[in-house]
Amino acid sequence: MTDIYCDIADLKNILKFSKKKIVKGFTTNPSLMRKAGAKDYRNYSKKVLNACGNKPVSLEVFADKNDEMIEQGLKINSWGKNVFVKVPITNSKGKFMGEVIERLNKNKIKLNITAVYSSSQTKKILKVINKKTKVIISLFAGRAADTGKDPIPELKKSIFLSKKFRNVKILWASVREPYNYLQAKKLGCQIITVPPTIIEKIENFGKTFDRLTIETVKGFLVDSKKSQFKIK
Repeated sequence: MTDIYCDIADLKNILKFSKKKIVKGFTTNPSLMRKAGAKDYRNYSKKVLNACGNKPVSLEVFADKNDEMIEQGLKINSWGKNVFVKVPITNSKGKFMGEVIERLNKNKIKLNITAVYSSSQTKKILKVINKKTKVIISLFAGRAADTGKDPIPELKKSIFLSKKFRNVKILWASVREPYNYLQAKKLGCQIITVPPTIIEKIENFGKTFDRLTIETVKGFLVDSKKSQFKIK
């Protein structure tokens, strides 16, 4: 079973997608927040939480120092019982945030460790967490593939390494196409986070190739008529 989370920060769309049974949770990040027009992080995050109902929501810290990350994580966690505090695997200088992860985890704070790309990073995370408090490890499969690297082996290894931790779920992040959902299911990823447009495509799974051919040809025909193309 692979749960679909919606990767989003736009309040109008969150309200729409929170009503969909296919959507089991939500993920956000500072970039999505900025794009959605958020000015006050705390107030906007609380609006996001209200829009999501009781579904889990990942809200990210944005500090770059250990003590500041921990402080932000404690505050973000207090905003709701369904909050997962999102912490990057390293800071902007490449320093492993093991202390931050361990401290927040010991405080029984649910975490989503983000910007993970390799099973060796997953291994590091597993060494500093307990086996009780919920932890999501987000592997950025799409971004890895964008650089010409196959993310599947790292996902497989990460899933294998985390099997001893019932509290840990591996998440396929940075989705590029609907087919990634089927790949994630086949691998045994517990979660995949997906932008709204791709969720809508997943909902339409099952069309035959013949149906797709007709729809494609009709689309070309409609556009050629709208453009009033003629060959003289």
